[in-house]
Amino acid sequence: MGGLGDTGRMTFEVTDAAHPAAARAHPAYARALSAAVWATRIQFAALGMLGGAWGVHIPSVKAQYALGEAMLSSVLLAAATGAVISLFAAGRLIGRLGARTACTLAAAVMGVMLALVLVWGSLWLLLPAMLLFGMAMSLFDVAINTEGTALESLSGRTVMSNLHAMFSVGAMAGAALTGGLLRAGVDARVQLAAIGIGTAVAAALAARSMLQAHPAPAEGEGPQQHFAWPRGILLVIGLMIFAGMSAEGVMYDWCVLYLKQELQLGQDVAAMGYAAFTAAMAAARFGGDALRARYSERNLLRASAGLSAVAMAVVLLSGHAAVSIAGYALVGAGLAPVVPILFNAATRVPGTSRAAAIAAVSSIGYLGFMIGPPLIGGLAQALSLTAAMWVVVLASALLAIGARKVG
Repeated sequence: MGGLGDTGRMTFEVTDAAHPAAARAHPAYARALSAAVWATRIQFAALGMLGGAWGVHIPSVKAQYALGEAMLSSVLLAAATGAVISLFAAGRLIGRLGARTACTLAAAVMGVMLALVLVWGSLWLLLPAMLLFGMAMSLFDVAINTEGTALESLSGRTVMSNLHAMFSVGAMAGAALTGGLLRAGVDARVQLAAIGIGTAVAAALAARSMLQAHPAPAEGEGPQQHFAWPRGILLVIGLMIFAGMSAEGVMYDWCVLYLKQELQLGQDVAAMGYAAFTAAMAAARFGGDALRARYSERNLLRASAGLSAVAMAVVLLSGHAAVSIAGYALVGAGLAPVVPILFNAATRVPGTSRAAAIAAVSSIGYLGFMIGPPLIGGLAQALSLTAAMWVVVLASALLAIGARKVG
């Protein structure tokens, strides 16, 4: 199985066990595969764009609904809870619908929920909307990562870091765009509606060039499960993704508020910190595939996570605006290789489909998004936001220690 898409109106039989050089050299095959790679880059960028716009406008949500840190944490918790719930069905849904159909449906829900986030009028309407937002985001995330690992298999080359770089590019663009619109005085509701609907449409159009189906398992592997409880090596990888996503989630959800509230910067200037974080992450991920080819994943993960821990500690100890923005960039560069390395490692575990493996480790990893941001809110309420942000340092340090488990 493994149709490559509509480009050239041709399909090819491909499996994980065999990548015929003649098939890959066929012009129509090459065009279809290239189109699928570009389509998946657009999907990663779309997810980043939505996340970037959301991250910058978390203070807007806080102000619109008159929330304290603890109640704001409940909003973030609703989105994270939806993300985890969705993961239990993601493998089955993607196996039944295909990655590109799942992407189209999830993008539509994400876009609409972002467009409406400031217009519900009540916290009790916002919470279920955020639950749906989180469910759609995690389904979309699993679908595009599944597509990415299939493209690595079909092309015979590493592309995952490059794809994740496009997420960071999208997040940077979303943060920069919303920061500029804030400076221009554009209503926040108009901003989110335009970005939400626009990215949903872009994702739907890009999905048309994604793979029709994914490669079959190698001969002798036996049937693959479309759902897997994280155990054994999948559990270990999941716990490491938990640490990485905890740090990353805290940065996405709280780094702007930290600069605005603790350092007294304007929201438009604080958005530059978010942009610095995501820009550095994008740059590091664009070079990540070359680094993976040159250095062992274990050493790369240990060094990058250590960089993240040290940089965030400097940010919090300095309390200086310029140092903080530069430090955010180093944290982004340090966290950049974590998810591409660990997601790809999960798909090499035999006996489960790519979607099931990614969903299994993501079910633990997304607990980082679930626990990290609300934990920051609770600690900020009890202590201070500066004290709470030390969670990023701790999570990064634990990840550096655990890197020895990566083969």
